[in-house]
Amino acid sequence: MTTAKQLKVRVRARMARTGERYAVARAHVVGARDTGPVVDLGWALRGGTDPDTAALANVLAHRGVTGPDGPLTEPLLFLVGGGLGAGYILWEFAHDDSRVVTLGFTHSWQYFDRRLATTVERLGLDVAWSRTAGAARAAQELVSTVAAGDPAIVWPDRYHLGYWNLPPFLDGMGGHPVVVYAATGTRVHVDDRTLAPLTVPAPDLDRARARVGSYRNTMLVVRSAAAAVPGDRLRAAVRAGLEAGVDHLGGSSTSFALPAWRKWSRLLTDPRAAKGWPAVFADRRGLLRALASVWEGVESAGMDGGHLRGLFADGLEEAAVVLDQPALAAEAPRWREVADRWHALAETALPDDVPEIARLRTLTATVTGAVAEGDAGAAERAAAAEELWRLRAEHADAPPLDEERLAAVLAGMSGQLAGIHDAEVAAVTHLGAALSR
Repeated sequence: MTTAKQLKVRVRARMARTGERYAVARAHVVGARDTGPVVDLGWALRGGTDPDTAALANVLAHRGVTGPDGPLTEPLLFLVGGGLGAGYILWEFAHDDSRVVTLGFTHSWQYFDRRLATTVERLGLDVAWSRTAGAARAAQELVSTVAAGDPAIVWPDRYHLGYWNLPPFLDGMGGHPVVVYAATGTRVHVDDRTLAPLTVPAPDLDRARARVGSYRNTMLVVRSAAAAVPGDRLRAAVRAGLEAGVDHLGGSSTSFALPAWRKWSRLLTDPRAAKGWPAVFADRRGLLRALASVWEGVESAGMDGGHLRGLFADGLEEAAVVLDQPALAAEAPRWREVADRWHALAETALPDDVPEIARLRTLTATVTGAVAEGDAGAAERAAAAEELWRLRAEHADAPPLDEERLAAVLAGMSGQLAGIHDAEVAAVTHLGAALSR
């Protein structure tokens, strides 16, 4: 019989190979047996993909807020908030000589609260936003909120949360929203798309919420309960989100719209551009971190949910029913083909035929998978994270690839990104046409 340890090894191996989220990989390994979510102190741990919309979808399900014909699912809420985005920035920091790749795959990705604010407004939900400068008062407000039975969406810094087991140089680099749904003793219960109970010491969460100035101690609480969003309101919200997404992706910005992919494609191989990778990484320092950031950012096995093109395709199929426009469902295959292109890019960026890189991918998947397993995975993810960051440090000065292979990786990524750009431009054009029918 397969032991629990053997099962975990197989699931994480699949995550590392396919880039899938824990729940998807596990379903493939053990079979699609749906036993329902684990319930912790009255809160159902349903998982999810995109941090923002998964948090909202889970809160709405808990509060009994639905659409006129059923649940407000994560894919549909993703569309309401504007859906997809496109963004690429390569930061260079003189203080520690670091080079950081930042990718954006959602609408308004550069604003921490805009998508959720837009989503709840379009749906006409009753919500309360708060932002408290003082950490003590913020902590008191959070405790009183969950004590009253109201889950809260908050924005903590990942490093101070602790369970990602990140190194100190990532202190203050921010993070995504999570749901706090209960407090027991000195610990709070956090839902970070987890499938089993995950708790954090209350002082750690308080410190994490106060760390990043741009969203210090922000909290979103949904007041709506046991209600259905009217059909006309939902239809208007879905249409508005889709139209905003088409307009946003079709923009001219080379950092925040589809031209970002074309710019990135060129910079990967341009030795003359100041931000070209051959120039920025001429000494090879930080290049493995950059390539790993591409894999982790693109694949849903990373911390942020990945490129989300598959989630968007699921949303289009649901929107076709809501809006009674079958043409929208016909656009879903285009975005699934785009999703396949992104997966191929991630494979090129971090090729697993190199033993050190294969191990890096496995360790990353182990940490992410153990987070999904909640407190039960604490020891395993701590051990995996320690090895992961030690391995990355060993190759900080140069990736374990020779010059010929590195050139092939960057050239391959460049060509794939050019194809992704063209495919997404075509998909957006067809989606806009489908919306106007």
